[in-house]
Amino acid sequence: MGIFAWIVLGLVAGALAKWLMPGKDGGGWIVTMVLGIVGAFVGGYLGSLLGLGGATDGLNLGSIATATAGALLVLFLYKRLIK
Repeated sequence: MGIFAWIVLGLVAGALAKWLMPGKDGGGWIVTMVLGIVGAFVGGYLGSLLGLGGATDGLNLGSIATATAGALLVLFLYKRLIK
């Protein structure tokens, strides 16, 4: 996937992660978008490392799920480190 597709996937993953893990965050929507993009990269890396398939297969349901799982992990760590 190209960098633009990673960014779009990260934005979708960040929105889904924020929806699944609501609460007070210190950063607002810009930080949520950045965390979603970072989470897409983390999820894609961990997914390919574990043999689940990464986000390099294109924009499909599996890549969205992998990126959202990564975004949830990054958002969880962000909430724990900031407080």
